[in-house]
Amino acid sequence: MLSDLLRLPAVALACSVLFLFALTSARASGWEEFLADVRAEATALGISQQTLDAALSELEPDARVIELDRYQPEGLLTFDEYMESRVPESLIARAQEKYVEHRPLLEAIASHYEFDAEYIVAVWAVETRFGSYTGGFDVIAAVATLAFDGRRSAFFRHELFHALKILDEGHIARADMTGSWAGAMGQSQFMPSSFNLFAVDWDLDRRRDIWQNRGDVFASIANYLARSGWQRGMPWGGVVIVPEGYDLSRDGVEPLETWLSRGVTWQGEAPVIPPDAAASLVLPAGAGGPAFLVFDNYRAILKWNRSDYFAMSVIAIADALSR
Repeated sequence: MLSDLLRLPAVALACSVLFLFALTSARASGWEEFLADVRAEATALGISQQTLDAALSELEPDARVIELDRYQPEGLLTFDEYMESRVPESLIARAQEKYVEHRPLLEAIASHYEFDAEYIVAVWAVETRFGSYTGGFDVIAAVATLAFDGRRSAFFRHELFHALKILDEGHIARADMTGSWAGAMGQSQFMPSSFNLFAVDWDLDRRRDIWQNRGDVFASIANYLARSGWQRGMPWGGVVIVPEGYDLSRDGVEPLETWLSRGVTWQGEAPVIPPDAAASLVLPAGAGGPAFLVFDNYRAILKWNRSDYFAMSVIAIADALSR
């Protein structure tokens, strides 16, 4: 912890030290009462005492989690910088190798969920670099700390009860329930609530293992996006040219033919999709940058992560795999 603090800028360091002292004294200022309240509510929800003992006994708040929640990077990458850093050619090459390696499993899952297999690999690549970077934080400690902290306590308290349910059902051992500082778990980086809604036991071993089981990981990704409105075989959208002087405030969802009637034109070959398909204009780099008309499949990706940068990085890999 001290080595982490010493690497921070002076202002961030001072505030992080304050957070550290505050959390160190948390037991004297409500942490134990918070845990007792969580235990009582979880018991009422049917979580076993054995699970609660394993999850909450001797649990301490994590100052590093608060530090990361408060001090995320100040400078935002431009769209071009993001795409260059998140979707290098080396990642696309590895995605192609992984697709070939797991093709039978991917195609079986894609067929079952009426999904497109290349997007399973693309999400897996962007989220965790094929399972290489899943986070080493104790998920229970992370979400409990954020629930206790107060800034977003209602959201993370909800996630804490979902996390306890996952443990109680035996999907993962307590010591192995690791993830990001914000509680995103496994190779698909599901929050606990997303796990309970979308995670899949593909191999029918009675465990939904998004940490180690490739079938469960792939099926969970496909299930999430399929249930978010994905239409198999339909295009996500494409690059367009916007007329000079176009009113960019007209950014709602309109039939494709409406956009085309306004002078928006495809750059290159037009996607094959009905003229009444619901389309919206996306400018991830802002005015003057590349422009895209996007359809329902793009919006399904946004339900996973509401970032145009994220969606475009997934699409870039999937498009490379489909060629």
